[in-house]
Amino acid sequence: MTNPKNNSYKNGLLCRLNPDDLALLQPHLEPCALNLRMNLEQAASEITTMYFLEDGIGSVVARTLGREAEVALIGFEGMTGAALVMGADYAAHECFVQLPGNAFRIGAEPFKAALSNSPTLRLLLLRYVQYLNIQTSYTALINARANLEERLARWLLMCDDRVHGGRVVITHEFLALMLGSRRPGVTVGLQVLEGRGFIYSRRGEVRIRDRSGLLASANGTYGQPEADYVRLLGDIRSSPDLT
Repeated sequence: MTNPKNNSYKNGLLCRLNPDDLALLQPHLEPCALNLRMNLEQAASEITTMYFLEDGIGSVVARTLGREAEVALIGFEGMTGAALVMGADYAAHECFVQLPGNAFRIGAEPFKAALSNSPTLRLLLLRYVQYLNIQTSYTALINARANLEERLARWLLMCDDRVHGGRVVITHEFLALMLGSRRPGVTVGLQVLEGRGFIYSRRGEVRIRDRSGLLASANGTYGQPEADYVRLLGDIRSSPDLT
């Protein structure tokens, strides 16, 4: 449930903080723009700054043996720097801006000091980390077992949860990276979904036209992590201006 005193924030975690916990973070929160491809975390590097996203989307990308794929999405419902909540000080994967937006950033040191001074702050953020772990594990399962059309539909639904107006600005090349697939396959997948009237696709942009149709195309690959977010933290779309 959101805290009505925090309704100046769009970020789902900042909205849910109790007044004492928000007071620990607020003096150190700095608004910033999230530019396309801006690096938010670097794999195997110390986390010096974390971001509470207000809008836009961050992609967590794993790389090995010259290959890469998206393993998690972060939007207004969450934050970067989850490792800090767990007591680590470095990022396991790269995180960069997939869709531009805005965020509040905070240095790692004042953030860790706030965690040390408030068990309730850590508990709330641990719930978010649990959700992020669930999302990542389901992404691994779905990337291994689902076909491209199902994965594409799921990814578009996840983006739709985090953007205004059902409009996703992304190239086919970038989308192929996100899905760990080849560009021609992604192009065919988009054409199939568009032919069914579920989306409208043009160069650099996808618009959601029929969310229920996408849900059917996702064939059960979408929904469980989102249900766990609701169970752990509340409605994923309960942030101001997004309901």
